[in-house]
Amino acid sequence: MDFSLGLIIFGWIFCLIWIPMVIKANIKIHPRALFVCFFAEMWERFSYYGMRALLTLYMVKVVFQQIASGEADVKSLAIYGTYTASIYLGPIIGGMMADKFLGFRKSILLGGILISIGHIVLAAQGLVAETNEFFFFIALSFIVVGTGYFKPNISSFLGKFYEQDDPRKDPAYNIFYMGINVGAFLSALTCGYLGESVGWHWGFGLAGIGMFIGLIVFWKNLKHFEGKGLVPDDKFDTQSVFAGLSANKLIILLSFIAVPLWAILFSYDNVFKFGLTGITIVVLVYLIYLSTQYENGSRLLVVLILFIFHAMFWALFEQAGGSLTLITDRFVDRFIGSSEIPASQFQALNALFIVIFAPIFAWFWMKLNKLKMEPSTPLKFVYSLVLLAMGFLIIVLGAKSAMASGDKIVIWVIIFMYLFHTLGELCLSPVGLSMITKLSPSHIVGFTMGVWFLSYSVGNKVATEIGKLISVGEVAENASMAEQINPYVDVYLQWGVYVVLGCAVILLLLVPLLKKLMKGIH
Repeated sequence: MDFSLGLIIFGWIFCLIWIPMVIKANIKIHPRALFVCFFAEMWERFSYYGMRALLTLYMVKVVFQQIASGEADVKSLAIYGTYTASIYLGPIIGGMMADKFLGFRKSILLGGILISIGHIVLAAQGLVAETNEFFFFIALSFIVVGTGYFKPNISSFLGKFYEQDDPRKDPAYNIFYMGINVGAFLSALTCGYLGESVGWHWGFGLAGIGMFIGLIVFWKNLKHFEGKGLVPDDKFDTQSVFAGLSANKLIILLSFIAVPLWAILFSYDNVFKFGLTGITIVVLVYLIYLSTQYENGSRLLVVLILFIFHAMFWALFEQAGGSLTLITDRFVDRFIGSSEIPASQFQALNALFIVIFAPIFAWFWMKLNKLKMEPSTPLKFVYSLVLLAMGFLIIVLGAKSAMASGDKIVIWVIIFMYLFHTLGELCLSPVGLSMITKLSPSHIVGFTMGVWFLSYSVGNKVATEIGKLISVGEVAENASMAEQINPYVDVYLQWGVYVVLGCAVILLLLVPLLKKLMKGIH
């Protein structure tokens, strides 16, 4: 049997056993809404990560195949960065629309429909011999706008089924977070294999089917939502505000109009970068202003400082969907026996390691807490940066060994790199989300969470600027493998090891100040 197919079968069997075990252990403890949201989010993340696993490879090999390889890399990474940065910009607006006008239910359904349309357009593009660049951007924009409605609101909606101090709340979000990574794990394995080995449209199409399944799961279970998540005021559905349209119908119409407008941005990378920079500056200045308006407002300054280090972490971590996918595709010995594993399938490692290690980390932090030895949130961020740097050091050493021998990079180098990156993520991502709810004044938790999402957006866009450094100099077609790998080694060593470790040292020095500003919050 083909080893890649064996991985897919293993992944699905593992999840088909593991998910029912999780549900059976928790079905009597939690409301049914948790499991509805679990499956809806699982399939939405299946669609997102399934498409992400293929996106850079598809652009380099199909969309921009007619231009020189170095230029194709640069253009593909720029678009990938705009796309992933946009994914984390949208939730700021989508969350506000749900709070004020649409309600959670309509926002989630609208987001799912838009995402499904985007995947349909993308799959259709994969069927034609010549890809239309603008329609490719239209497909991405449907997914961007849809995710803005879906992603923040399904997480917030789940919280409505628990009281503020409900002890079941943290375990519920742990289950929910695992659902996210089950979707990411299965999609990178399955969509990645289909896209690279069978046809691009098969991979993109299956990702779209995943989102459609999630949409059906949510819609079919509306009756289990106990009257929660409805439109805040019926007038937003009934009263005309413009051209006979109610406020909510107008929002839906404007959402569809926003798609081609956003598609234009993909062709103007500098405009997007300047816009993102401007938004970030305005938001952070406003955060500083808010820190002077609330009792214990200094805690918001901690969010501001950690925003910078959080963005830097993702700027290097998100090489996974860009330059790390390219180096895996071109320079890693991916053969197991006579079977070659598609490069996109390696992105499943991150999600698999999270599923395995997330419960261990949760237990470990609780154990340290009981012993009064649990590290503070800023110190956990320091650990995350060190682990990230160790992951990049592994691939640098593996690549240098390959350059010296003339062979390709051994497969274990990539596996252990993803392991260390995932351990770093577990010290940072869930910790950061929990931190926001602790440090933010109750009246602005939503805004502060939006600020935190913005740091993901900034990190994703910086990620592409780092990735593009690898392709600044065009390598001759007859260059040796060592000459071709060397640009990756230089960038990963400088940014992934030296810069990240430098950030870790700076943050370590700031830990005493940050703990003081947190005023008793751990």
